[in-house]
Amino acid sequence: MNWADLVVSPCGTHHLWSNAPAYSERFDEVLKFHSPGLAPVRCAGLAWHIQPDGRPAYVRRFKRTFGFYEGLAAVVADEMAFHITPAGETAYSERYDWCGNFQEGHCPVRTSDGIYLHITQDGRPAYTERWRYVGDFRDGVAVVQSDDGLSTHINMHGVKLHDAWFEDLDVFHKGFARAKDSRGWMHINTNGRPIYERRFASVEPFYNGQSRVETLCSGLEIIDELGFTVAVLREPSRSEFAALSGDMVGFWRTQTIASAVELGVFDVLPATTTAIAQQLQMHSDRLVRLLRALSELNLIQEVSGAWRATERGSYLRRDHPLSLSHAALEFGHHFRVMWMQLPTALRREGEWSPPDIFGMLASDPKRGALHHQMLRSYARHDYSCVPAALSLFGTERVIDAGGGLGELADVLLKRYPALHLTVLDRPEVIEQASTTHPRREQITWLSGDFFGDWGTSADVVMMARILHDWDDADALRILVRARDSLPRGGRLQIVEMVLPDGDPSGALCDLHLLMVTGGRERTLAQYADLLTRSGFNLKEAKRLNALSSVLIGEAT
Repeated sequence: MNWADLVVSPCGTHHLWSNAPAYSERFDEVLKFHSPGLAPVRCAGLAWHIQPDGRPAYVRRFKRTFGFYEGLAAVVADEMAFHITPAGETAYSERYDWCGNFQEGHCPVRTSDGIYLHITQDGRPAYTERWRYVGDFRDGVAVVQSDDGLSTHINMHGVKLHDAWFEDLDVFHKGFARAKDSRGWMHINTNGRPIYERRFASVEPFYNGQSRVETLCSGLEIIDELGFTVAVLREPSRSEFAALSGDMVGFWRTQTIASAVELGVFDVLPATTTAIAQQLQMHSDRLVRLLRALSELNLIQEVSGAWRATERGSYLRRDHPLSLSHAALEFGHHFRVMWMQLPTALRREGEWSPPDIFGMLASDPKRGALHHQMLRSYARHDYSCVPAALSLFGTERVIDAGGGLGELADVLLKRYPALHLTVLDRPEVIEQASTTHPRREQITWLSGDFFGDWGTSADVVMMARILHDWDDADALRILVRARDSLPRGGRLQIVEMVLPDGDPSGALCDLHLLMVTGGRERTLAQYADLLTRSGFNLKEAKRLNALSSVLIGEAT
């Protein structure tokens, strides 16, 4: 009887050979046989490996056992994972929170603090880097994921194969790997570059030069290695004409949301249609049409005759700690008017100049208060991951330039309670903060002008989403002031979106800044140039997520 001929029985309690039980024993669970001819089994809460005749391969018992790969099997004992030999002996002294299987002499493991790496068969790390996740090696290459959620390829020494990062990624198959960026799925070559321009909802690996793909409009096609359609397997459910039409009526959504917020619909939920109409003094028939539109947008739903906000819609309540109600009004009213000037702004002969939005906010205290409440919600949502990326000692004097209502300062103090923070911002913003932010002895509030003398010094200057509000000339002036406030060797910490090279991600945000502030999003090279010209060296860039990176500069 050859172990390779044994299969798991339909009931999963034993193995079969020639459709007959291979042995008399029965277990709670059995798995397939693997070389050198052993199979994992479980019974009465214990786990071990058996031989083809059903007898135990060794005396030891574990909580879980898995198949042998390259001579070692992963097991779990005392809530920790490690590998054993076919004789049941421990292969190495290290213990892990989870272990995978060995492939090409390397195995993925997770440590007790939640980080992933590959180990060799002696249980030691294969390289020094640590990752959010790692996959198996195939042909000497593995996929690894960094803390910002993006993935790339490494070799067995932990060295990156290329400088490209993707939202999702697969190992190489016949020279190409499946990869996903902000636009969709594609195939890339070993240099990390797309082999065609198109993007898809999903792609399969190439099989003899062709791949089955699903288009972004739910069609199915066969494509070649140039991305050209070889055969259509299913017509798309939506045409590009319809897709474009849908994009063009995006303002329907914006205005529906802004109107519902302005009328206070989300603030009175849950309620029946009649109750909403009475409380908000609205036409019943027209209100129903609005409520149905909000339901189509997955912002509300009707349950037992009453309308309730969905999880998404709850962010539009004014009392939500991460309320986007202020953002809805800004986008639906003020920003919409600014965007109408885009053709004029782009024409050479146009007389357009960027609006002075900060002056507008200062002259309209009510709108200014709502605008900064909007920024506070975004800060609360986005800044929680920032402190860990800063590598502060924890006792520095920090200037939070453009610190608004103090959300970033609060997040920094939560991780570094011994910091001393000076929040620098316009007088009207500091005045608003004085009435909304609780007093803390570690925070000093300073009214000032970015372009004038800041009148204070520090070890570190923080700028979170400040420079993108300004063109290069003004951004340079602000950076020079930051340099004046730091000693040589002092650090500048910038939180901004960094535009990727060769990818249009962030382009709409860039246009928005042009129309609203006259500012711009920038690439890493553009930020590095600004820092060099203002007296800094760019020392490090850490991507936090799709919208934020931390750039660390050192004062020269």
